[in-house]
Amino acid sequence: MLIGTSIPLPVLQAEIDAVGEVREIRRLRPLGCDEDRQDFEVAVGRLARANKTLAACSPKLVVTPGSAA
Repeated sequence: MLIGTSIPLPVLQAEIDAVGEVREIRRLRPLGCDEDRQDFEVAVGRLARANKTLAACSPKLVVTPGSAA
């Protein structure tokens, strides 16, 4: 696991982004109104993009809705 300053800035930012998107995904209901569905899809796309960066560094860093606080 990476510690402190050895974490590349893009990876650190991707982790912050991923955790934020997980919170957004939990808040939204995918079967709600059209606006909620669109926001949910955008959040899932952003989470996927952040996870791509995290997985490139280490597959163990990937954030899922069940793994983020």
